[in-house]
Amino acid sequence: MTPPDDRSREYRDSALRPYVLTKGRARPSRNTISVDTLLIATDPAPPLPISAGRQERALLAMCRGLLSLVEVAARLELPVSVVRVLASDLVDSGHLTARAGSPRSAQLPRELLQEVLNGLRAL
Repeated sequence: MTPPDDRSREYRDSALRPYVLTKGRARPSRNTISVDTLLIATDPAPPLPISAGRQERALLAMCRGLLSLVEVAARLELPVSVVRVLASDLVDSGHLTARAGSPRSAQLPRELLQEVLNGLRAL
């Protein structure tokens, strides 16, 4: 008889979890936070309230360095929509600072990108 795999003993969260994590909210309080928003912890960060969950604590710890919202969601293994709500709450409470991703004006023109692609294909 083979011993059970350690992964089979891991706790599995229910489907209700995202709803519980966001306290029933589907939208963040800030509409400025998107997938390319960069998050960084404020320095010095005020202490988290005792009611903060482990996801908020993990999110804040991760953001000691600059990370995008989508990177945080991937590392936490949570849906982006849930992390948007959590990050928005942490920005509202002064624990995180949100910085806009690359502005539209900084994006390269389509024609230039097409020329680069054509040049690469010619190699």
